[in-house]
Amino acid sequence: MNNTIIPPLRAGDRVALAAPARAVSPEEMAPAIAELKSWGLQVVVPEGLYERDGQLAGSDSHRASLMQNLLDDPDIKAILCCRGGYGTVRIIDRLDFSRFAQKPKWMVGYSDITVLHSHIQRTLGLPTLHATMPINFGPKPTAATESLHKALFGEKTDYIWDADGEAWTAEGIVTGGNLSMLYSLLGSRSQIDTRGKILLIEDLDEYLYHIDRMMQALGRASMLDGLAALLVGGMTDMHDNTVPFGRTAEQIVREAMAGRGCPVVFGAPFGHLGDNNLAIPMGIKMRLESNDSKKCRIFAP
Repeated sequence: MNNTIIPPLRAGDRVALAAPARAVSPEEMAPAIAELKSWGLQVVVPEGLYERDGQLAGSDSHRASLMQNLLDDPDIKAILCCRGGYGTVRIIDRLDFSRFAQKPKWMVGYSDITVLHSHIQRTLGLPTLHATMPINFGPKPTAATESLHKALFGEKTDYIWDADGEAWTAEGIVTGGNLSMLYSLLGSRSQIDTRGKILLIEDLDEYLYHIDRMMQALGRASMLDGLAALLVGGMTDMHDNTVPFGRTAEQIVREAMAGRGCPVVFGAPFGHLGDNNLAIPMGIKMRLESNDSKKCRIFAP
């Protein structure tokens, strides 16, 4: 772990929108730009942000160039990835993080942005922010956007939700993100080190047998061994085949984690949960506590 602390944002700071994956439109970004400005921030909209190449926000070289400019700009205090979808893995090896490492800033997003979280944590050991993205902003603030605001401006994470009701504690560096993206990074230099960590997983729009395939793959790659805890967020809009797989997403995860000797917690408030996708810093130490009153808490100790 790198002990670098990213300074909280202040009114007047410059934050930038980035589109490393799927394309976005000015209309889709308007609510986020307005809300970010209401926080006192200067919003940088790079020229070429709204390019399109099929589903992607421009060609690989175009998206990489725009991201590189933001990584290198010392006056940008946070990079907010506009949306996920697919495409970040196509440009990750084109990016040079040397200037970013000299003057780190928050990298914000979830879903496909797990590629950037994983790469930054594995190669630099720097913290990032798993949080809602501009595509998710609406006309009014939500729990998700308010949590992002608080995290960016330095308020410590402290969330409580309903859990299984067993009493235990766990502490470790937080890592992980979208299960499909973690699976896609296996064997690459962006594959995260999970031992001793609190591993976050979530996913959207997947077949149940594929959830099982991914959990089996992570297990075979030793990514489920020696965890401080496994924290499961939204397993949203799961699909099944005509012949049912015979297990729910929760049952699949529990089966994969059987005998591994660490807490497995469901229902955590992150992932593809709309207004309830709360901001969680990754790459820093957090503490998980559960009690017999069926509540779980994650917070910065």
